[in-house]
Amino acid sequence: MAEISAEDKKLVTLARATRARIGAAEGAAARDTDGRTYAAATVDLPSLQISAVQACIAMAVASGSAGIDAIVVLGESGELASLDRAPLSDFSGADGVVVHLGDSRGAIASTITV
Repeated sequence: MAEISAEDKKLVTLARATRARIGAAEGAAARDTDGRTYAAATVDLPSLQISAVQACIAMAVASGSAGIDAIVVLGESGELASLDRAPLSDFSGADGVVVHLGDSRGAIASTITV
């Protein structure tokens, strides 16, 4: 695992457990600017498709958060989907969003800022 803070390691644990619980393609966990956390998995229903990142953002917005500081995204692609970049940018904290990308086991391969 790439070197990340203890707080971000908690996000890895949440994202990994959330993804594994339902066998989703992707799991994500975010920390907002107030320190609250949100965890979600990909939703792939016939009438609703939403990424784990988008679900985390929706939960944060619905909870009254002002923005996201960090997010962990775990899945097979190891990349941030292009459809997730714009919502993260729209709802980022003052210094952007630190995005840790990793595989489904929770091994972080890269970190970017959006």
